[in-house]
Amino acid sequence: MKEFDTPTEDEIVHGYVTDQYFVRTEEALDESHTNPNVVAEVTADQFPNWGKEVLAGVKDVAHLLEGLPVEVESLPEGSLFDGGPVMRIKGKYREFARYETALLGFLSHASGIATAAFEINHSSGDVPVYSFGTRHVHPMLSIVVERSAFIGGMDGYSNTVAELDLPDDASGTMPHTLMLAHGEGNQEEAWKAFNDSAPEDVPRIVLADTFTDEVDETLRAVQALGDDLDGVRLDTTGSRRGDFEHIIKEVRYKLDEVGREDVDIFVSGGLGPDDVMDLREHVDGFGIGGYVSNANPVDFSLDIVEREGRPISKRGKLSGTKDRDMSKVIENGEIVTDFDVVEARGRCLNTAVLEENV
Repeated sequence: MKEFDTPTEDEIVHGYVTDQYFVRTEEALDESHTNPNVVAEVTADQFPNWGKEVLAGVKDVAHLLEGLPVEVESLPEGSLFDGGPVMRIKGKYREFARYETALLGFLSHASGIATAAFEINHSSGDVPVYSFGTRHVHPMLSIVVERSAFIGGMDGYSNTVAELDLPDDASGTMPHTLMLAHGEGNQEEAWKAFNDSAPEDVPRIVLADTFTDEVDETLRAVQALGDDLDGVRLDTTGSRRGDFEHIIKEVRYKLDEVGREDVDIFVSGGLGPDDVMDLREHVDGFGIGGYVSNANPVDFSLDIVEREGRPISKRGKLSGTKDRDMSKVIENGEIVTDFDVVEARGRCLNTAVLEENV
């Protein structure tokens, strides 16, 4: 029995992470000596113009199929797509049949997260948004969440393991447990311990809602840290929040009243696009958790659309290779492109700006 309920990279690459009926399909094809040349397309919907989503996960698919005698074309990561084909695979079907499960999983989950991040980014205007949601998912998905969220437009991420794949360092200053560990009434002790221990380049942003109301703890933090204080984060639980916008505006008013216009306000805690749009004029940054990390996967499917050079499809699907400009990802089994996550993020955000201006 495994210690963790996760497949190894070796098990994924060797096709053990698959649905049983693909194994049965291989056995049946071997029995009938059938292995046609096919074109397969990955789509979220056969008909365009039903919505905009962000493609991610292509890097993982490339490494999944690397070394197989197939050719793969795809829209680049960070592309906004409208449902129609995002990826095309050419080769003998038997060579890649059992990889469909993992392939669709890579694309579906990552693209769902990237799309949710894009919605948040679009709602936030110029206010920075940070991915805080990996605590809601299996640890094996931490990099998937942070990388996909970054492609979709999040400005930063919280999970330190993602530093291996993404630019910059992970963001974050303190959880409520730091205050709880010091005990009720000792918020100042906790804030000062953080201030004294954190590296100089870490902004001094403290939680200001653990034991008393947000205004009280904010003003106490001002007194405790003085000019060192860069900002406060309000992470008030929904059951005690009330009118969150009013709370934020009151905190801002009190900070300005004591001459601390320089102290920023960050908010987090169960926020979605509508909340972000409503609050963005009052805050300096958002921490977004479950809306991005728990996003519904994009419902991709893989369908054979051409067999031995002739269009073919099951009922309800469109046969034949679709006219969509894609880039070569794998040729003769070798990966022939790179996967620059910064470039992918720029592609996503720049495409959105261009389409808004059309």
